[in-house]
Amino acid sequence: MSVPKRERARHDELLLEIRAHDYRYYVLDDPLIDDHAYDRLYAELRSLEASYPELVSTASPTQRVGDTTRADVTTAEHVAPMLSLDNTYNERDLADFARRVTEGLGDGAKVQYCVEPKLDGASIEVLYRDGRLVGGATRGDGRVGEEITANLRTIRSLPLTIDTKEPLTVRAEVVIYRRDLAAINAERAARGEAAFANPRNAAAGSLRLLDPAMVAERRLRAFVWQVVEGPSFSPTHSGALRRAAELGLPAHGRERVCGSLEEVHRAIAEIGELRAKFPYEIDGAVVKVDGFAEQEALGATAKFPRWAIAYKFHAEQAQTRVREIVVQVGRTGQLTPVANLEPVELAGTTVSRASLHNAEIIDALDVRVGDRVTIEKAGEIIPQVVSVEVSARSGAEVAFEMPAHCPVCGAPVERRDGEIALRCPNPRCPAVVKGTISYFGQRTAMDIDGLGDALVEQLVARGLVRDVAELYELEAEPLAKLERMGKKSAANLVYAIAESKSRSLDRLLTGLGIEQIGQVAARQLAVVARSLGGLLEWSPTDVDQQVGAIGGFGPKMVESVKAYLFAPENRALLERLREQGVSTPMPAVDEVGGALSGMSFCVTGTLSKPREQVHEAIRAAGGEIHDKVRKGTTYLVAGERVGKAKLESAEKLGTEIIDEGRLAELMSAG
Repeated sequence: MSVPKRERARHDELLLEIRAHDYRYYVLDDPLIDDHAYDRLYAELRSLEASYPELVSTASPTQRVGDTTRADVTTAEHVAPMLSLDNTYNERDLADFARRVTEGLGDGAKVQYCVEPKLDGASIEVLYRDGRLVGGATRGDGRVGEEITANLRTIRSLPLTIDTKEPLTVRAEVVIYRRDLAAINAERAARGEAAFANPRNAAAGSLRLLDPAMVAERRLRAFVWQVVEGPSFSPTHSGALRRAAELGLPAHGRERVCGSLEEVHRAIAEIGELRAKFPYEIDGAVVKVDGFAEQEALGATAKFPRWAIAYKFHAEQAQTRVREIVVQVGRTGQLTPVANLEPVELAGTTVSRASLHNAEIIDALDVRVGDRVTIEKAGEIIPQVVSVEVSARSGAEVAFEMPAHCPVCGAPVERRDGEIALRCPNPRCPAVVKGTISYFGQRTAMDIDGLGDALVEQLVARGLVRDVAELYELEAEPLAKLERMGKKSAANLVYAIAESKSRSLDRLLTGLGIEQIGQVAARQLAVVARSLGGLLEWSPTDVDQQVGAIGGFGPKMVESVKAYLFAPENRALLERLREQGVSTPMPAVDEVGGALSGMSFCVTGTLSKPREQVHEAIRAAGGEIHDKVRKGTTYLVAGERVGKAKLESAEKLGTEIIDEGRLAELMSAG
């Protein structure tokens, strides 16, 4: 059926109008119409395309979300390597960078710099061919990333078509606005799901979802920060960004060209002053040599371009007042004091609570109820009190003392030898039980889908679950009566719990939360024990011999395993889990070896994949995982945002530091 001329013309009008409104809303953050009016336009477009399927094309906004999910994860090689940026926190390092640039280009070179905000999100590469969005990938290891074209098409700030037929490849940062993250977390809380810790994690996790429809719900936005391959419309980086914006590509528009180091300092200071006013998170400024010819002349090291550097900001601080100090009880029984504060804006979010860690910190800071305090976000995530304004005291402030009894169950608290923290010794304390069950169900342990904190709260409060073994006795009918559940959700949870029985022994040991035994140590322990039955057959002497022989297990770890295995309540729990068929035995260790046979690795920092996946890949290739750098560790695999302690340990012990790209080369070399 041919499309009438009037309907085709109206369809073209709607495409242009909706694209213009998407640009106003998602790029300029300045909508011209409300959501209801936008929805009417979108509904009219869908109706036209339903009546005349010939009108449907990949350029239509209705095709941003496909009808099918991605079946698996595929990879895509980048047009050019996506290198990391060298970091600095001070002006001295910035001056050294400028000196190296001048020396690299020659003393007579006139250098122009471009300074722009360093967006704190997830980096992507986007490909346009013949004017259409045809491909995209995550950063990955810098050479190869995950192919996420279907997910990128859901981001409404990215145009599906642009007004040039020449090949164009851009790099962009995917972010979530703070206000959107607050709305998403509210929705997740209503469903009993854990909140996202920060916008960066939410953006990165969303991009890797297999269902584009779910990605579309996450309110992602993208901002171009580099043109890698494209029309020769500018000899400079800043000019390329402006031209990209003219083509309708999303750009933050905050770049500034500077002709001297003094101007660079001023531009960085201006970005710092505006930091809290940005609707998305930024964690610094990026300084780039502006000319493409100069960039090419300077080149790059194996990891960093020599023509760019990231100037990182220190954690933001704010002042507020302590309303009260309360004590929380965690899954290990540890008591943690928390300050409830007068709400204050910090790093773009409203903060009303801050950790005080333990009694020693309270004493050192001399924090009192009513004090005016300075808070900052540790690692840009967790608010903490860093100082007290003693001079502002009125005399009405009240000193705080840690309780002698658990605030949840009333049991007398204890302090173990050599520890600062106080603990509730009652294993049946509701707070301990809730924490233990939530930890047991987390992704890196038994991975029980749907077992969120809000649901665990109800299960424990109603007496339906008193330990992790009782999870496997739950039935759908009583679950369906809980808040926000229903028959389908209850049935799904029962199925997810039953499915977790197939998790391997190392996942079970991780979920049990044995003190001193983290994810890596649990794996090592499971390889030796092979099965839950084998673990239960050990005598105390067997533990000393078998566990003591595991590389990296010190006396405290051995004693912790022994104490857990032979505590009567723990042994009874393990027997019940075995009777219920929980835990698949560990597979036999491959004696053939692999590309990484004889090598040991410690993995740290933010990686292109979840850390457990990197661990599994190393083990599958015959490598050994160390939970920390120690004598004999062959390589430290370092991603982004690496702590100084592990880097210093690696340098001290002579452990070679490599990135994911080098790890991939080692694995493929075999």
